[in-house]
Amino acid sequence: MIAHRGAQSIYPEHTIQGYKKAIQLGADYIEPDLVMTKDGVLVARHEPFISTTTNVSTLPQYAHRKTTKLLDGVAVTDWFVSDFTLKELKTLRARQSWVNRPHEYDDLFEIPTFEEILAFAKAHKTTAGNPVGVYPELKHPTYHKELGLPMENHFLKMINEAGYNSKESSIYVQCFEVATLQYLRSKSDIKLIQLLGAAGITNDGNLLFTKEDGSYDPEGQPYDFIKNKDKRSYQFFTSKEGVEFMATYADAVGPWKPFIISVTSEGVLTPVTNFVALAHSYNLEVHPYTFRNEDTKWVTDTNHIDEYLRFFEAGVDGVFSDYTNEAVAARSKFLKSH
Repeated sequence: MIAHRGAQSIYPEHTIQGYKKAIQLGADYIEPDLVMTKDGVLVARHEPFISTTTNVSTLPQYAHRKTTKLLDGVAVTDWFVSDFTLKELKTLRARQSWVNRPHEYDDLFEIPTFEEILAFAKAHKTTAGNPVGVYPELKHPTYHKELGLPMENHFLKMINEAGYNSKESSIYVQCFEVATLQYLRSKSDIKLIQLLGAAGITNDGNLLFTKEDGSYDPEGQPYDFIKNKDKRSYQFFTSKEGVEFMATYADAVGPWKPFIISVTSEGVLTPVTNFVALAHSYNLEVHPYTFRNEDTKWVTDTNHIDEYLRFFEAGVDGVFSDYTNEAVAARSKFLKSH
């Protein structure tokens, strides 16, 4: 079970306190999303922009840092981690990004570095007594490279120094961009996971990979493909050819849930696709994202355990969840019945 951004349903995302709580609730892996500071330090934030996950907008000394940048070809106006040194970033405090989740811990906790997260993982055990797994995502590597902040070699140096250097290491490394994963494969034997996204779902439950007018949507295509004028979208990765391609560099695939079980505009669940079976035929594990109680499309009532069970029955090997306790309970229920 992968604790998506930590125990995000309780604590602000990507805090040491949230990761610790997730482990106490039974998670096997903690998931830090990684971006880079101005001085080249990997830190945990879901996106390079931080107004929704920190108190940066309330600090007058940083008011002038609000700016507009192109993020995967889309103009975003916000405060960006890449405009702060680590020392400056450590003056910020994390905030809960979900309106209806607890806010009592807002403005209390620092933004952790990847180095601090690795040290935390190595100093703790899961409730089953195993090493705490880390499941980092390299966020927007092309964007960072264009800013003069290449991520891959620095990341590899850090995990090698921490002892994560083989298939047996308690680490999966994920990315939406293909070239980054291929580069990591050329340098390391660690487990790699290709993330798959989409631009949306049609009324019939089919996945969309472009905007309705057919134009580019950064959710539907790897951005490094866009830069290289490669027209393949994430739809390519659902084909036999695409899965065979992934298997040349990845050990697992992390699809958005509708790649496996989708839902129509009327709330009707679609039949399970062949995606899991196809991935397994090429020895790829399947870890879909993201399970959260607020997303009610996949449940017919308030019993969110049933949603996990549907995907476990479909054969997935793990899940990303904001609600660690429910994911762990669902896994226990599934294992007892099989």
